[in-house]
Amino acid sequence: MSSLSWSGRLQRTFLDYQHVFVFLAPILFIVGVYFGAPTPADADAGYWLKFWWLFPFFLLGATIVNTVGISGSALFVPYLIFIFPLLAFELDPATIVKIGLISESFGLSSSSLAFIQHGLVDRRLAATLVGGSIPFVVGGALLSFVIPEPIFQLLLAIALLASAALLFKIDLSHDEPADSDSEASGGVAVEADGGPDLPDDSAKPGAAGVSTDDDGVVTRVDRTGNTYSYTRGGYLERFGNYSIGGVFQGLAGFGIGELGIISMLRTSVPVRIAIGTNHIVVATTAILASLVHVFGGGLVGGHTMDLASTPWNMVVWTVPAAATGGQIAPFVANALDTGTIKHAVGILFAIIATALFLMAGSGLI
Repeated sequence: MSSLSWSGRLQRTFLDYQHVFVFLAPILFIVGVYFGAPTPADADAGYWLKFWWLFPFFLLGATIVNTVGISGSALFVPYLIFIFPLLAFELDPATIVKIGLISESFGLSSSSLAFIQHGLVDRRLAATLVGGSIPFVVGGALLSFVIPEPIFQLLLAIALLASAALLFKIDLSHDEPADSDSEASGGVAVEADGGPDLPDDSAKPGAAGVSTDDDGVVTRVDRTGNTYSYTRGGYLERFGNYSIGGVFQGLAGFGIGELGIISMLRTSVPVRIAIGTNHIVVATTAILASLVHVFGGGLVGGHTMDLASTPWNMVVWTVPAAATGGQIAPFVANALDTGTIKHAVGILFAIIATALFLMAGSGLI
């Protein structure tokens, strides 16, 4: 086995124990919110425990969306629009998107680390897609401050309807990858870190061995020794999808994952690699959009979204739920038929989109 530098060993240790760091992050977030966030002067135990029942809803939602590889807000936002008011009170669109994005940031970051640990992320693709998406995500987030609520609902409905169509169209079934030759490694357990007969890249993030030949064909070996072969061609098509999706990601909290995953599959990226890489893109853009939604209102003359306007007693429950769902998702993806899940989510999106069209129509009349 090739020797690792100190940074490589540190990276390996971090990923081996990433679940510890993932669960520490929400705890540190909650502690920081409790002691540092601007909250009502009379905030007591009742204030912080008021929305505990959001935890199971967001846990289920985060597990579903991370399993399929789409944005968490695609379920979080409709839930906050339709279900939450029945149990509590109505929220304004900007607050809904902000709660969805903050929760999604933790959930997808959690799931991204899990996919990196499994060796299912192409970091070069992810870096390129994130870099190209940034201006569109920022633009969409700033646009959200100035559009009327009926227009927001209309755009949200269009995004959900497009997501439903894409989910029905794409094939997320996990074709069995090739197994590495265990006999070539002397019959010992396959170790996807530059072991015998496995490609290696000393700069790789995580356990996956990866190499690229002179023709641009990528050979990737995941942590369990499965081999994937593909090329990174199709940048132009992916740029188009991720740009449009980036606008909706900033505006509504989702869209880049749904449009992005289909461009990955259309350019022959293997399903597991596409889902894993897409998680990095969606998580990074969700964090960026969250920051713009919290601090960016004054830049476009819209209402100012400062820290005090965030319902902290809600996000202290949605954040740990989303982070936990992100860790569960890779195991669910391996155990269940993602085709069944995506069809169910697609039908749900279509129903929600129809209701949003009706709401937007009544608001525009």
